[in-house]
Amino acid sequence: MPASLKGRIFNHIPPLMIAVVLLFWAFCPAALLNHPWTLSITSPLIVIIVLLLERVNERHQGWRMNGREFVTDLYYSVLSATVITWCSQALAEDPLKAVKSSLGIKTEWVTHLPWLAQVALAIFILEFGQYWMHRLMHNWTPFWLTHAPHHHLTQLNAAKGAVGNPIELFLISLSVLALFDFQQTALFAAINVMGVISVFAHANVRADPPIWYSFFFTTIRHHSLHHSTDYESTRCNYGNSLILLDRIFGTYREGEGVLVGQDERRRLTIREQTLFPFQPAIDRYKARKAAARAGGEASTVQGEPAATA
Repeated sequence: MPASLKGRIFNHIPPLMIAVVLLFWAFCPAALLNHPWTLSITSPLIVIIVLLLERVNERHQGWRMNGREFVTDLYYSVLSATVITWCSQALAEDPLKAVKSSLGIKTEWVTHLPWLAQVALAIFILEFGQYWMHRLMHNWTPFWLTHAPHHHLTQLNAAKGAVGNPIELFLISLSVLALFDFQQTALFAAINVMGVISVFAHANVRADPPIWYSFFFTTIRHHSLHHSTDYESTRCNYGNSLILLDRIFGTYREGEGVLVGQDERRRLTIREQTLFPFQPAIDRYKARKAAARAGGEASTVQGEPAATA
């Protein structure tokens, strides 16, 4: 197959996958769409498909998946699908639904919108919150400490969107969608569409979608620049799925990154990623403990009687 033809095909795979997701949630049998496990299958399936595409047409050899990266990515994927999802449901969505019910908030107008309009609205609401949360994480130290582990990634691939400190993964999952009455299929379609965009925005796939796609949606070019080794270069392109928000709010920057990471591209272990937000406090505690120990030893030395001749 000629390289130019292969390139054109791969450039159109992201919008094609979005179309497939929309067709699936719009027209599949209701018994399948209403099954509680359907979304739990489609979401990781998107990641698996794009990981396979990386093997067919990779973007950078330095980003190639290896055993250590696979194990780390699998750990965070399972964590996100279980613990983070449960925390989001129990600590955010359920309380919001309770508030909505107690205040008598009604949003039936949402269900009267055309199905595609509901999908678009759900994507906008989700992404609007994630954009400002992401931007906050880059502009306030306490939040940056939760987000920094994600920027210590030294390679990008389809599963990397789920890698980060658990606190950050929880914070970035928060939304006000529970206050709105969406059709379930529209909501699930929105989640999967954002999944396709976000996965490709992290993927090691040589795919540069059409101009119309990259005007609205985040691509690997936009997001790899956000992951650049220079911290100041990361303060742009905050949109996880909608780069349009960066264009609107003045944080868009053109370009592409190849070398990604922070602190001289030092890769963090899972333990280091988990403890990262607390590391300054841990270091201060260790410093005070060491100083106290040193002071105690000095006092002991000074209190010893002088040796007799």
